[in-house]
Order: sequence, then structure tokens, then C-alpha cells
Amino acid sequence: MSIDVSRKASDPLRNTIAALNTISRENNGKLWRDVAERLSGGRRRYASVDLGKIQRFSSEGDHVVVVGTVLGGGGLSKKVTISALRISKQAEAKLAESGSTFKTLLEAASENPKGTGIKVIR
Repeated sequence: MSIDVSRKASDPLRNTIAALNTISRENNGKLWRDVAERLSGGRRRYASVDLGKIQRFSSEGDHVVVVGTVLGGGGLSKKVTISALRISKQAEAKLAESGSTFKTLLEAASENPKGTGIKVIR
């Protein structure tokens, strides 16, 4: 069963959803299928997560996926890898200060097609 992206106006978003769906199908990565389904729905299904929440629910060295936007509220003192659809400029600056890295969802899915060892924060 295919995910319907006809309602999405953004070509990059449509391409991201299609690529995540393909990666999940080829590698049996249920995490990426779930992420693609959330992105194909309405914006209400997207998450807006502050760095403070990532700080609370992650450990040093974790890979965290946010299906939506990472915001700069709070602080981050751990070195984590964050993947999301979007990131605010303030959050990007705080990530650089903490030594953490940001990757797009496609980069994360390409590096870890099965989705093992990844935490999803909503």
C-alpha cells in the first residue's frame, strides 16, 4: 500500500516521504515507514520539540529523530545526533555549541536503513 502525498505542495517534502517509504520497504525498516506516514498526514501530526526535551529523554551518543521541527528552547549539554524535518536557527546554534550534529531524515535513513538504535521524540 502506497502513501498518498498528493495533498503536499512542497516537492522536497514529497520526495522525502517517497524516499523514506522506499527505504523502509527495501530494508523492512518499520521506523521509516512510520515517519513517512506521519509526514504524509496533516501538520497537526508533526512534532515541535525543544532541545530541553531532547536533553531530558536522551543519553550521550543517542540518535534522536523528531518528526517535525527542532526548536531552541532549553539547553543541550550532551553530544547527540538529531534528525528532523526542520531545525530553527537558535537550535542549530545550540547544537553546534554542545558538539552535537544535525542530519536530515533522508541522511539518517540512508545511514541506518533498518532504523535500529534510534529514539523518536514527539
